[in-house]
Amino acid sequence: MQHAFDYLIVGAGMAGEAAAQALREADANARIGMLGEESHPPYDRPPLTKALWKDGKESDIWRPIDKARADVRLARRATKIDRHAHLVHDDAGDTWQYRKLLIATGGTPRRLPSGGDDFIYYRTFDDYQRLRKAVKPGAQIAVIGGGFIGSEIAAAMAMNGCKVTMLFPDDAIGARVYPESLADAVTAYYREKGVDVRAGVTVKSGAKDGEGVAVELSDGSTLRADAVVAGLGIVPNTRLAEDAGLKVENGIVVDDHLQTSDPDIYAAGDVASFPAPALDHRMRVEHENAAISMGTRAGKCMAGQDAPYDELPFFYSDLFDLGYEAVGVLDPRLETVEQWVTPFREGVVYYLDAGRVRGVLLWNTWGQVDAARNLIALPGPFDAENVRGRLPSQV
Repeated sequence: MQHAFDYLIVGAGMAGEAAAQALREADANARIGMLGEESHPPYDRPPLTKALWKDGKESDIWRPIDKARADVRLARRATKIDRHAHLVHDDAGDTWQYRKLLIATGGTPRRLPSGGDDFIYYRTFDDYQRLRKAVKPGAQIAVIGGGFIGSEIAAAMAMNGCKVTMLFPDDAIGARVYPESLADAVTAYYREKGVDVRAGVTVKSGAKDGEGVAVELSDGSTLRADAVVAGLGIVPNTRLAEDAGLKVENGIVVDDHLQTSDPDIYAAGDVASFPAPALDHRMRVEHENAAISMGTRAGKCMAGQDAPYDELPFFYSDLFDLGYEAVGVLDPRLETVEQWVTPFREGVVYYLDAGRVRGVLLWNTWGQVDAARNLIALPGPFDAENVRGRLPSQV
């Protein structure tokens, strides 16, 4: 069957939904189509590791795609883009004609070579539902990964009365993001909360063992868990774009109007590599703010408006009673300047390179995202002396 649309969105996540809303606002009569690989309509991802494990309700996560009056087809995977004919083929044998196309295909979780489907590679609402069945007071939960997703999941499981073991190759939780002193403090904090943090220990293999999973570890021990959850980051879903001959380099390369190397095809969200003028290089960001803001701008640009994506996205996390917002590049290999009100409980970390502020970590410090963006945009030069105290600024 062939379908025809003015605007076609491949991907039914946060970026795709935001684009559909922007398109509908710009063009009341447009024919908007959306293909989603999951069986669920668009939903917010952050609650999967945050609010749904506290007092959040599942009914609150669904995005209002109905308002966009788009033709949404779920459990459909786009398999090929025919740029010359302006057609997208899907795995059901249908074709979808477009005038303008948005690729918002997100990413796929990185997997370990062993463990197969006995591990939950945490990404989707289905993954949440599967894990939810295993979570009860006293349940043994193994979390693989000490980064963004792993640390959130471990905290969520512990707060739900589970016995949590964290496994990761680094020396401390968040070691690839936080300065060493903060990473060590966060690791100690998790242990205080009852989490068995096994830094430097990785998974060799895992297999079903009765009702649970037996995991063989690099230190020679075996861990038995009721569920094993892996948060190892994602790989952007660029195959569709690559096969179509679009420029791909750590994501689908777009300009400041989210346009790919084909002027009729746009990309947004986790899959897009976009220019960040304040940092003098490209970025690909896997967070809610980037997905929604990029999706919105992409929709406006597809509809003919001049709506460049010119903001530096921020991201945030909740870790037990700690929380943060961050902007820019958080790389502890840069020069880090720590500014604490209360050590490792409230403060700001600046990431400096060649006299410029490249990233800001706002640790339990709120309402400073725009001020952090402005600081990153300044030419400097900055050093440890003159950058300390720049934030919080008066708001």
